[in-house]
Amino acid sequence: MKRIEEGGGDWVHLDIMDGVFVPNITFGPLMVSSLRHHSRLPFDTHLMIVQPEKYISSFADAGSDIITIHYEATVHAHRLLSQIREIGKKAGISIVPSTPAQMLAEILPELDLILVMTVNPGFGGQQLIPQTLRKVSQLAEMRRSGNHRYLIEVDGGINRETCKLALDAGADVLVAGSAVFDSENIGKEINALKCR
Repeated sequence: MKRIEEGGGDWVHLDIMDGVFVPNITFGPLMVSSLRHHSRLPFDTHLMIVQPEKYISSFADAGSDIITIHYEATVHAHRLLSQIREIGKKAGISIVPSTPAQMLAEILPELDLILVMTVNPGFGGQQLIPQTLRKVSQLAEMRRSGNHRYLIEVDGGINRETCKLALDAGADVLVAGSAVFDSENIGKEINALKCR
């Protein structure tokens, strides 16, 4: 947490994985709560889990500022997004590479953030799938034409080479894991990813 803050990171992105929705298992609300005491940066909590409705309150209480659910993980996305906002948190939704941007059309007014996965979620260090950036452009156009206010976040394969492609497509927020934490100088790498 210290290295992210000292390196100039703007948010902390927390990947919550359950071993069901994605193959890996990471951590839960207790870890988020423990980390919360070590940073004042916004916590962007990405729930890559089935039945996210069971855990919204737990992650909110643990200190998450933004709670992002997967479109593919729940039948009642609208209800869940409303629940997230009702408890005073920002509501996000994520889509995997195979889900079209148009699937979100009916819930765009409920969103503070849309997370476009540019890799198949579950493992770090993957290469960005170029076709996924078309969805970023589509969502940026849908935002403009519908006068919506959501941020567009991109996660997967973000590095010095791909950051500009994502930003040019319309992304507002970039998530980087391996590119930052595998580097010798986190601050230098974070600064390089702010490539505007």
